[in-house]
Amino acid sequence: MKKPSLISKIFIALILGIIVGLICKSTTTEFPVRILATFSGLFGNFLSFVIPLIIIGFIVPGIATLGNKSGKALLVTTALAYISTIAAGISAYLLGSTVLPKFIKDGILLSDGGASVIPLFSVEIPPVMGIMSALVLAFILGIGISSIKNSTLLKVSDEFSRITTMIISKALIPLVPVYIGAIFCKLTYSGEIFTTLKSFAVVYILLFSLQIGYLLLQYSIAGIIKKENPLKLLKNMMPAYMTAVGTQSSAATIPVTLQCTEKNGVSEGVREFVIPLAATIHLAGDTITLVLTSMGVMYMNGQTPTLGRMVPFIIMLGVTMIAAPGVPGGGVMAALGLLESMLGFGAIEKPIMIALHAAQDSFGTATNITGDGAISIIVDYILEKRNISSEEELEIKKQVV
Repeated sequence: MKKPSLISKIFIALILGIIVGLICKSTTTEFPVRILATFSGLFGNFLSFVIPLIIIGFIVPGIATLGNKSGKALLVTTALAYISTIAAGISAYLLGSTVLPKFIKDGILLSDGGASVIPLFSVEIPPVMGIMSALVLAFILGIGISSIKNSTLLKVSDEFSRITTMIISKALIPLVPVYIGAIFCKLTYSGEIFTTLKSFAVVYILLFSLQIGYLLLQYSIAGIIKKENPLKLLKNMMPAYMTAVGTQSSAATIPVTLQCTEKNGVSEGVREFVIPLAATIHLAGDTITLVLTSMGVMYMNGQTPTLGRMVPFIIMLGVTMIAAPGVPGGGVMAALGLLESMLGFGAIEKPIMIALHAAQDSFGTATNITGDGAISIIVDYILEKRNISSEEELEIKKQVV
């Protein structure tokens, strides 16, 4: 029998949390809510402890591995992927700042009301370091390791990355549905859940519309460069899009993406280099989601997400999610540190962000991987224009192995 997906588990837990909250509110029974509040407090403290470790585990091997590669193909692909990710984030901010204030009422998210439910007990688990300390350390180690040939630390960082991946897949992800159910139980018990859910619906309409619009923009640029119908190029990528929707993993979709880019006429050397690399560094879909959902949460908290506050967040987001593991929820787990340190998200906001991200994770991943096809077309054009030699193309192929 097929195991239920993460989003199915989250949806069931969310509904159960709302039902328990409604029952407890109508019967003025607080004890079950306090039990769930105790769990959410313990899990939230553990999550705060793990966040710096996740940042180090993701970023260090990601930067170190990129540094081991060379050539103009790496430079062009990395630059295009990062520019695309940042442009997606800026587009999300512009759309969100224009539309969201018209539909979201300030202060409707339960920030203070959640404190009225007191946990039975709490256990403090202080992080080993702050979020920014973890980011700086990760950059230093990643850049340093990339400059050392046959570095022993590279193997250590890879193994540490596997450990953090296991923490996410074996501990965090299985408990996330319960965590979210507990939070929504508290929100329901305090009587503000339905206004909150209504506001989330507006956010989803925006992010799905922007993801589709952004893919059309990417393939319009690729179509102009390749002098082909952009809709035809995008249609050829649909098998990759649908595969990503099903797998929720860019890495698992790579074989299909390679076939689709071959159909779009991308040369073998370029597509075999660009697609695996872009699968880890091009995160336009996730960035659109995280920017719009975080803005929605901020508006619900009575805060105004200004350009000066969101642009640094978007810039750091494009780096922090590098090499996020191929498990559902990996992108938002990597971003939790930034949400906490740069946007001030706490015990209520972080689980809501996890739930919001999980509900569309398939489509965010599909947007990422489909956009990789457009980037491969552009990289192929740039390298061909610069008359890339057969020796350089052979070198690109070697980088994949």
